[in-house]
Amino acid sequence: MRAVLTGQVGLDKQEYLRGVERITRDSRSGLAAFHVGDRMYADAPDVPPGRILDLPLSRLHTLRRSVFKDILREAEGRPNIIVNTHATFRWRHSLFRAFDFDQIERLRPDMFICLVDSVDAVHHRLMCKHKVDATLKDTLVWREEEILATELLALALGCANSCYVLPRGKTGGTMRTCFRLITQPHLPKAYVSYPMTHVVGMPEVIAEIDAFRLELADRLIVFDPVDVDEKHLVDAAIAATKEGRDFVESQMSGPDGATQNYQVSAKQLLELAGDIDGQIYARDFQLIDQSDMIISLVPELPDGTPAISSGVERELHHAYEHGRQVYVVWKPERPPSPFITETASRLFRTTTQVLAFLDDARQAKDGAARAAV
Repeated sequence: MRAVLTGQVGLDKQEYLRGVERITRDSRSGLAAFHVGDRMYADAPDVPPGRILDLPLSRLHTLRRSVFKDILREAEGRPNIIVNTHATFRWRHSLFRAFDFDQIERLRPDMFICLVDSVDAVHHRLMCKHKVDATLKDTLVWREEEILATELLALALGCANSCYVLPRGKTGGTMRTCFRLITQPHLPKAYVSYPMTHVVGMPEVIAEIDAFRLELADRLIVFDPVDVDEKHLVDAAIAATKEGRDFVESQMSGPDGATQNYQVSAKQLLELAGDIDGQIYARDFQLIDQSDMIISLVPELPDGTPAISSGVERELHHAYEHGRQVYVVWKPERPPSPFITETASRLFRTTTQVLAFLDDARQAKDGAARAAV
């Protein structure tokens, strides 16, 4: 499998892929990673770290073509490769391409993965490593441009059905998902759906949801909306403004695993509130569209009501309308509404039941594959 990994500057994709490579070594799958940016710096020793995008475009394009030519040669004969590059650059308020179509075409990619992360984390990394004047809005716009350019590139090369948006997660927790997409693309892909705001302050319910998410991730390629968690930023900005504070405190894990604390402008976050809501809405549907199924857990609240939000219901309906399998674990005693029963492919009463169902389906599929050989 030949994969191209794109994503804006500020994702720390090198560190992310080092984690993917560690999984590769443990599994002995033979996945080789090629980092276009690192190689460009190696071929341009006169360029200080973080300054390569300040070069004239002519030299930047020449460097990239030279590096990619070497990658094409080294990639020959390797069963599984991933090329770490970009689709676009938004630099000093200018937008320009970050690839050469003829070279990407010669690579013959089977898959495109566009890595994304929360706007605050990307902006923080960007400011730490580069001397550039970029607002949170610039960072948010660049993310959408990167996704769109990656989709268009995949479409042009016949990979539209193998183009994925993959949330990085502040801890890089989706490395196994990235690894499986490339080395085990036959695994079923699932979007996991569950309440968030409805269960705040309910540790037992949250623990049940987290355990369920982990169980699914052991069995499937899972896309989890919590891996790009931005809604809380707007809520925190509103609270900060009311308290007379100019900044929101945020944090993420660094490459060494240590927690990094940083501040985010409350004013800029409030200006982005509509953009963040719109992108959450579009991105979650995109994660559903690139999945084979949606699996939703609906817990029961202490008062006996179902912990289901309008967002979860909309996700279930979107999956149903787009021909995905819709599996719902309905925990409350109160029966589900017709908007659940009429869209669900199958209802389960416990997480154990749906996990057993998935295991049986996998065993049946494996048996059919062996019989066909």
